[in-house]
Amino acid sequence: MKRWLGFVIVILVGITAGLYYGWVINPVRYVDTTPATLRIDYKSDYVLMVAEVYRMDKSLDQTMRRLGFLGAKSPLDSVQEAIIFATQKGYTDSDLAQMRALEKAVQTWKPFFEQVTP
Repeated sequence: MKRWLGFVIVILVGITAGLYYGWVINPVRYVDTTPATLRIDYKSDYVLMVAEVYRMDKSLDQTMRRLGFLGAKSPLDSVQEAIIFATQKGYTDSDLAQMRALEKAVQTWKPFFEQVTP
């Protein structure tokens, strides 16, 4: 019995020391991370949030800046990937409709410097 008690005490001390080291002495610090580092489920939620903001303010330039945070891919690719994921995971019809409306808007977007005629 003493042997088991000693084993349990050593295990509890090890767990406690590990948690203390990880949370107090040397915790993980995330610095300068971007939405590009997110998993696809979080990226899809981000695209949905951008679609909701776009539905309210209709500022396509701001929307494209927000979608640009998702990485090196084009904003249209990011939106299309999010729609595919959202369809597979069963997002609501209203969420999918907002994302598809955003996709159509992104397809028609032209940067400001292309809109200016000489």
